[in-house]
Amino acid sequence: MRSPVVVLALAATLLTGCTAEAASRAVGDGVTRAEAEVLAELLVRDQRAGGADFVVTAPYRDGVVLTLTGEIDFRDGVGRAEAVTTFGTDREDDVRTLFFTADSVWIGDVPGLPEALAAEGAWDATYVRRPMTGPEDDGGPLLTDVLFQLVLDLAAPRADEPESFLGPDYSWQGQRSIDSRLATVFGLRDGRTVAVGAADDLLLQFGTPLQGGAFDATVTLADHGRRTVELPADEETVDATDHPEIAEQLGL
Repeated sequence: MRSPVVVLALAATLLTGCTAEAASRAVGDGVTRAEAEVLAELLVRDQRAGGADFVVTAPYRDGVVLTLTGEIDFRDGVGRAEAVTTFGTDREDDVRTLFFTADSVWIGDVPGLPEALAAEGAWDATYVRRPMTGPEDDGGPLLTDVLFQLVLDLAAPRADEPESFLGPDYSWQGQRSIDSRLATVFGLRDGRTVAVGAADDLLLQFGTPLQGGAFDATVTLADHGRRTVELPADEETVDATDHPEIAEQLGL
């Protein structure tokens, strides 16, 4: 086992090398071939890791921020999140528990939901399941669903071609700390950014403009590893398509 002194010395050497490399480059410089290979495998590494904890922030109106905090099982495509909407006023935060897959969303902890379900005879149910919304739906997809899909898309079974990251739309944006982890940040096309862990080449953060650039959503990943997310049981769930009056009444 290495002594603490040796470990600290190695860490200092690695950080010194990273700092020296960063000092020799300017923000906006092109992606190197080695970096392109790391970026090409980024989503595959998430898939292999199995999952991660995540935090998504989306300040979608003045003073209003939607924050999703949870975990994602990348292999099975199942996630769980606490959704908190803060309004920046005296209005109380809106808090809900949500589960999601690529096809469906389960919604719980909605004020008035237990009473509405009981009135329909669903005494044991605590969640309403509805389809995941998309561009084809009237009014477009719901913001929560856009963010859920964003998280689900951060894993892939196959790598991209490294050459695709060597064009003018991709650039080196420097290094910074994300939750005490040193990361290298890259600019991608269409205003997106990605931060890659300097120590392990894992995806630490992804940012993208939404709604035509009206605001940015940021996904931060941590503690990559296998996850198992259990969806609400059938007896705990009612289908929104079978109870449209509940969905309309509660804005689900």
